[in-house]
Amino acid sequence: MSQTPISTPLDGEQILALAREALSIETDAVTAMAARLDDRFVQAVQLMLQCHGRVVVTGMGKSGHIGRKIAATLASTGTPAMFVHPAEASHGDLGMITPVDLVLAISNSGESDELSAILPMIKRMGVKLIGFTGREESTLGRHADLVLDTSVAKEACPNNLAPTASTTVQMALGDALAVALLDVRGFKAHDFARSHPGGSLGRKLLTHVEDVMRSGADVPQVPADADLMTVMREISAKGLGMSAVVDAQGCVVGIFTDGDLRRLIEGSGSSVDLRALKAGEIMHKEPRRISPEALAVEAADLMEANRITSVLVVDESGRLCGALNSNDLMRAKVI
Repeated sequence: MSQTPISTPLDGEQILALAREALSIETDAVTAMAARLDDRFVQAVQLMLQCHGRVVVTGMGKSGHIGRKIAATLASTGTPAMFVHPAEASHGDLGMITPVDLVLAISNSGESDELSAILPMIKRMGVKLIGFTGREESTLGRHADLVLDTSVAKEACPNNLAPTASTTVQMALGDALAVALLDVRGFKAHDFARSHPGGSLGRKLLTHVEDVMRSGADVPQVPADADLMTVMREISAKGLGMSAVVDAQGCVVGIFTDGDLRRLIEGSGSSVDLRALKAGEIMHKEPRRISPEALAVEAADLMEANRITSVLVVDESGRLCGALNSNDLMRAKVI
């Protein structure tokens, strides 16, 4: 289909005025819907909480696109949900809906032919039906067990035709349901992360120190009686800019870093033989440490708060079991 040719020059101010008007109309529509929310919204939340199956969202056209997003939001916030296209439902996909499910049907007019065709089937199955519609007296409104009013005074479209304000209201109401449900369910950030393991939040809330730390021979460590040259060779070999100092049982008693070496050289006189110094004499006795079970993001916060680039990982008894630095966290995309 060819585009309608532009017959008049673009007027920047007029374009901005139209954009602001559209946003204003949609804002007013959402505000009006919020003001008229009543006990039916609470009942809708209760019905969804009582559902032993899935919330099946359905709708045609633009309402269908909104429905897909609502289903995705519900599913990612603790309410099992899926989208079923009403036209496909008439050709077999109705079998996806079971008696233990709940249907959320969306239609601004409430008279979509494809949706109206499957409503009697849904009712005969005994499935609870919630309707999002702008006309409570419509076919959808009459079939629904519960109607949530999504009517708007006008669309943001200058011709008052294209679904704009009405779809915004549908989207906002779906989000409101999802937020209410997740709060009642006690759905927390770590639950959200489990649904989004590939995202940045998932990495921050699911990645533990033991998942990214260096272990075994890769962890720099020396006994307290090691001389300075031994300490420096260990630091250079392991590439973390530091070495743990451990006792005979492998418990951390201190740490020595590149920075400690610089300060040692700057503060020592010419008569001091640095090579004769032992790790136990020059180490920092209160090193920052973290548990392998801690979240990796906690290690990042610890480093930032103390302006350090590496941290030792110790078990409950204080034994050294790993180490990591900021580069390890960046490679894991925790920071």
